[in-house]
Amino acid sequence: MEFGRVTPEELATIDFTLPPDPELTVKTLSAAKNGSPLQVHVGCAKWGRKEWVGKIYPPKTKDANFLDEYVKHFDCIELNATFYNLYPASTIGKWKDKAAESPGFKFCPKFSQSISHIRRLKNAEEITTTFYEGIMAFGDKLGPLFLQLSDNFTPKSYPELKAYLEQLPKDIPVFVELRHKEWYANDEVRQTVFNLFKELNIGAVITDASGRRDCVHMNLPTPHAFIRFVGNSLDKTDYLRVDEWVDRIKQWRDMGLQSVWFFMHQHDERYSPELADYVSEQLNQKLGLNLHRPKFIDRDKGLFG
Repeated sequence: MEFGRVTPEELATIDFTLPPDPELTVKTLSAAKNGSPLQVHVGCAKWGRKEWVGKIYPPKTKDANFLDEYVKHFDCIELNATFYNLYPASTIGKWKDKAAESPGFKFCPKFSQSISHIRRLKNAEEITTTFYEGIMAFGDKLGPLFLQLSDNFTPKSYPELKAYLEQLPKDIPVFVELRHKEWYANDEVRQTVFNLFKELNIGAVITDASGRRDCVHMNLPTPHAFIRFVGNSLDKTDYLRVDEWVDRIKQWRDMGLQSVWFFMHQHDERYSPELADYVSEQLNQKLGLNLHRPKFIDRDKGLFG
């Protein structure tokens, strides 16, 4: 991922402190508090990483078997594959079958770029129907959907965004990622769009990237958090940032948060399993959870022989 990338020199100057909770978040969580256990999922964005062969995938694992191995290490995936292609139910059914032995595994498909970037949400009804028809084949393996708007999708397109979200099916959770800086630079604009999300029961993606601190907006229009964490090749700041996120998630849980989806990205994706493992380890320790952690081949060899 290149979004929000900075140089090593710039990295040393960034204040990574998470902003305080906005009023919207406090109200959302207070209204949602019901005593139910927090549901937590940790995963990555892709399963097709050759760099993971010999690390978490067995040596000589073929590309066709990457998903079979991925589901052994994580309980969800931010499915970017659906951004680039509209897959038929037959293909998606095969992916679902590969996760059959992982009971809690969820696929979180990204809306097709044909909808978000090419049509820019206009006249996209037919493509949206095709997209939904495909992903419904995930069945009980289907998690929330993720609509990423382009870097040049500005508040001028708010009417199109509103109209598009209003016509989406209500039975599958959707989270939206806003990237253009103008969504955050103006208080009225920011409040208007997040209030719209709350009204429509749409979640807001929080993207924690080094060079775009405005996207760490901390607004929760629903009592569900979808966090895209972009690390810097296991720099020491990655671990400090994760620590702060774990503390905030614990606070949100106590306030009424019902679920969190934590997706790990690195500018060099070879390092995503290590940091995702640290996330799960810390969540287990601080929140008393029992999240499944990735198993590293070299580490496990060191433990047992």
